[in-house]
Amino acid sequence: MSRRTIQSLTVFSALLIIGVVITQIYWVKQALDLRHRQFNQNAHIALQDVAGKLANVCGVMQTTNPVEQLSPEYFLVNTNATTQPEILEHFIKDSFQKHNLITNFEIGIYDCTTNRIRYGMSLSTKNSEKIPTKTTNWIKTDKYPYYFGVRFPEQETYFAGSISGAIWSSALVLVAVSFFAYALFVILRQKQLSEVQRDFVNNMTHELQTPISTIRIAADVLNSENIVAQPARHKRYVQIVQDEILRLQGQVEMVLSMAKAERDALHLQKERLDARQMIESILLPYEEKVRFQANATSSMIDADPFHLRCLLSNLVDNALKYSDDVPDVVVETYNKGNTLVIAVRDQGIGIAPEYQKKVFNQFFRIPYGDVHNVKGFGIGLSYVKQIVRAHHWHLALESVLGKGSTFKITIPQKHA
Repeated sequence: MSRRTIQSLTVFSALLIIGVVITQIYWVKQALDLRHRQFNQNAHIALQDVAGKLANVCGVMQTTNPVEQLSPEYFLVNTNATTQPEILEHFIKDSFQKHNLITNFEIGIYDCTTNRIRYGMSLSTKNSEKIPTKTTNWIKTDKYPYYFGVRFPEQETYFAGSISGAIWSSALVLVAVSFFAYALFVILRQKQLSEVQRDFVNNMTHELQTPISTIRIAADVLNSENIVAQPARHKRYVQIVQDEILRLQGQVEMVLSMAKAERDALHLQKERLDARQMIESILLPYEEKVRFQANATSSMIDADPFHLRCLLSNLVDNALKYSDDVPDVVVETYNKGNTLVIAVRDQGIGIAPEYQKKVFNQFFRIPYGDVHNVKGFGIGLSYVKQIVRAHHWHLALESVLGKGSTFKITIPQKHA
């Protein structure tokens, strides 16, 4: 399956997931709104029945619309007469149960002679419990001389409980969608790792074939009878074999070192060495492609010579690979305080800001320009980072897209 097909399926699946979530949210909201309307309608009818019964008991005429809703949880009922608390409690509980309003509620009776709520009680159609409430928190009105108020303080809990089935089904759908999204993520991640592994194997095969082919050609020349009579040529081909073997060894060791570093099993064999001499020996094969500016007055450091050589070779190789046809690469050393700084600078294609941290990730290749035409394992800078970390040094990158890059390694020095 191609990458474009996978991306299209991913986008389509993401849209489906978003659609399912939005649909679930919409239907839950619709269910809540419906419950609100049903509750308000039942409350209106139940309170109208209560107002009618109170009018019959008190012998007064009932108004046309005795029930008024002042807020989502507060109803006011006009009685046109003084209301007795015991009678009101009985009528209202009986009417609420009849209209299936099984919830907790509060009632307050207004007294026009004192202009205050003279009675406040918390009741429930679930049980017979009665709890007095404060009479100062009720909303009053000047429309009616006699009225009582009903408040439903647990209205939202009541609605949530009434649609608990819909909420649970929505939760299950969201869980299922989450598992699907996670499975899709794992599949895409495995696909990406598979592609990375394939690219790594292809690149490694190419890189290993180059020194092997060179060694094979040199061996064929050394195996000829005429080479013995040409000492200078014989020595040159022997040197080629030795150099390619060292190059092959370095590549294999770099891969092994990365694996050891991931397991925290990388052991360094540090020696006291002169960084200037090592850099000069590393730059010999590059002839005039790389310039060396030895500005450090002291270049003695403690380091693993093999890994330091591989580290610097990687930085120089990268600088040459990602430069123009006429590379301008400089290796500079200078002292800064009690440290030695080794800087590898090029005037190549540079690295965009969003990739400057990612280039040190294993197998990462910059996805633009002709970078993918440059062969390599994709672990060079990752190896550099691991070796710097193992030595407890500091690695910094300065780069401007189109103007080149500078890698700086700061190494503490111990002065005798």
